[in-house]
Amino acid sequence: MAKPVLLISLSVCLLVLFHGCLARPTGQYLRQNECQLDRLEAREPDHRVQSEGGLFESWNPNHEQFQCAGVALLRLTIQPNGLHLPSYTNAPQLVHIIRGRGVVGTLFPGCPETFEESQQGTSRRSQDRHQKLHHIREGDVLALPAGVAYWSYNDGDSPLVVVSLFDVSNHDNQLDRFPRRFNLAGNPQDEFLQSRREEQYREGSHEQRRREEQHQEQGSRVNNIFRGFSIEFIQEAFKVDSETARRIQSQNDKRGSIIKLKERLDLVRPGRSREEQEHEMRQEEQRQTEREHARRQGGGGRYMNGVEETFCTMRLRENIGDPSRADVYSPQAGRLSSVNSYNLPILNWLQLSAERGFLYSNALYSPHWNINAHSVIYVIRGSARCQVVDDFGRSVFDGELRQGQALTVPQNFAIVKQAENEGFEWVSFKTNDRAKVNQLAGRTSYIQALPEDVIANAYQISREQARRLKYNRQEVSMFRTSERSPAIAA
Repeated sequence: MAKPVLLISLSVCLLVLFHGCLARPTGQYLRQNECQLDRLEAREPDHRVQSEGGLFESWNPNHEQFQCAGVALLRLTIQPNGLHLPSYTNAPQLVHIIRGRGVVGTLFPGCPETFEESQQGTSRRSQDRHQKLHHIREGDVLALPAGVAYWSYNDGDSPLVVVSLFDVSNHDNQLDRFPRRFNLAGNPQDEFLQSRREEQYREGSHEQRRREEQHQEQGSRVNNIFRGFSIEFIQEAFKVDSETARRIQSQNDKRGSIIKLKERLDLVRPGRSREEQEHEMRQEEQRQTEREHARRQGGGGRYMNGVEETFCTMRLRENIGDPSRADVYSPQAGRLSSVNSYNLPILNWLQLSAERGFLYSNALYSPHWNINAHSVIYVIRGSARCQVVDDFGRSVFDGELRQGQALTVPQNFAIVKQAENEGFEWVSFKTNDRAKVNQLAGRTSYIQALPEDVIANAYQISREQARRLKYNRQEVSMFRTSERSPAIAA
């Protein structure tokens, strides 16, 4: 009698496994199946949406490179005193601050309002309370989970520019592999609308065409969440009058999702300390020194398991732009910094990581491959010559990668890059919270890990040639070259 019970139990377990545990590998298989790429492209944004106080620029997520990696990319520029209205997205985001500074507010469900206005001098209004604010500055990486509402504000004197990667194939997104923004205020233009229309046209179902017709009737504007509820429900839910309920729906608001404020926001927040201001000045001086050094050369973590961070107080931000925290540094070649789930535990949840690098003029970043992650490279400043090689040994990209462009490098594809005369600064978003890199050359590389006899026989060279091949380069990953390598210059 035990055998039938055992068989039934196994059947139930297999059924649960099939519908539950295998759900994600199926998505992973689809992602892998979309990485049959013969050619990669350095791409610039395909779509621009202008708002009153800033600009959205998006890359087409339907492009095969982004489909392969299962991600979408967006660049956001907020003008001084501009407010990006509250919203949330269907996919986790990794946000990198390219330049400027500002404030981000995140709204985690069920968490208390820990920022509270002083009771002194508040006779003109009721005391305000809200959830924690995050000061952001150049070099910061900000992790935003799927479905968590947030807003941002430029409190500086220059534009705030950020690049965001959406991991649409993440298991936290159960809608579809397309970036969706759910607006909580305003009636902004959809920054990915044109790409969505292309996708709906290809699919061609009756329901999708009906929705496309609705989009065309509305233009490119998208209603906020409250617009779909009746005035009566909003009145009851918030206990407000009908005029306030209509205002919440933003029926006649044409300002876009980034609005320009007449006065600066009056926020409850700690002031910037003198140490923070001095640190920012030192950081800017260091970057200026590095740029000058690159111009002259051109002739023209601590382990954390996350237990110590509760849901409401978890860290969302880590700076990888500060030269003093570089993980790899060469006075002749440049520096490299990374953020992963070791130094920012929330990334274990998001399954994402990032690195930021700076190469001096003509410096070479060793040929390497990402063992367990796709990589999306965004160029912050300068330019570089790059080559990417696939599993057939074909060069699927051989060209220049310059400021403002993005390049997707699929998992295990090998890449080498060499800075042009003005240097090269980039950020790479990676689809694993502990992305690992294997070098082809250098002190910690594949070649140095091989015995000399294996090298000699594998490449049909002498033991002396094998020894030179193995030990000539003792740098870790970035090399100084006297001039641009002929193979890359060609």
